[in-house]
Amino acid sequence: MDVLRAPAIFAGFLLLTLVCMPLQWIVLKTGLRVTKTIPSFYHRSLCKMIGIRVRAYGKPLTSGGLLLANHSSWLDIIILSSIFPFTFVAKSEVNSWPLFGFLSRLQGTIFVRRGDKSRTLSDREIIRNRINSGEEIVIFPEGTSSDGNRVLPFKSALLSAAELTLHDDEGVDAETEVQPVSIAYVANYGIPMGRETRPCYAWYGDMDLLPHLWGAFAAGPLDVVVEFHEPLTNAAIGGRKKLADRAERAVRAGLMRALNGSAEHSKIFVPAPKNETDDDAVTAEAVR
Repeated sequence: MDVLRAPAIFAGFLLLTLVCMPLQWIVLKTGLRVTKTIPSFYHRSLCKMIGIRVRAYGKPLTSGGLLLANHSSWLDIIILSSIFPFTFVAKSEVNSWPLFGFLSRLQGTIFVRRGDKSRTLSDREIIRNRINSGEEIVIFPEGTSSDGNRVLPFKSALLSAAELTLHDDEGVDAETEVQPVSIAYVANYGIPMGRETRPCYAWYGDMDLLPHLWGAFAAGPLDVVVEFHEPLTNAAIGGRKKLADRAERAVRAGLMRALNGSAEHSKIFVPAPKNETDDDAVTAEAVR
């Protein structure tokens, strides 16, 4: 392990953050139509800085919808945001975290109070309105993070947003699309990871954030496989609990394929941010 790796990356992380934070704050305050540009640049830069190589399979929703992903680390946010400018749902406690709470607000994160049934309907309306405006909302329905070796049971509470019908500017009704997403941490320094190595990047249980952040920076380059599965709808599946179960099974199957090195896909799809032209999108043959 390079003893200078962690301090160098940490210094770069702080410098990049201190440059991007005020710029994004100004963009939000002035209402400029580039609110997704700086977060996209920020997270792609962090991936390069940390040494995260992302292989994204399938095509993510890009015209509004709900994405359900497994969750094992704070790195999940960086990884998904490096692919596309998603909006995330986080527990309300994150809003009060030093630095990271402010970064979350700058990215437009939706904060929900878990376990508070009186807030469920209002949270659902917020999510539904953001989807209706064309945003792609990422929820981590496990309700907590895992060690990266498994998928925990999906909770269905916030999936009630998928039960609501969307309306476009012309008054046309549409079902909310729900897309399962698998995130798998597969290799360190290009060498396939075992069960004992993956928790170096996974942040779960009672781990303290800052020591884990430092440890992940020191642990070395990381290969990640992200799979965007076929979208589902509440009406087609028959209820949010069945929808949560179907999505959970799809995500678990994708995680196992990636961890076992047995995924068979024909394309890697990396879309351009919304403010860029279609010509900037990158589609490449998958590395077998």
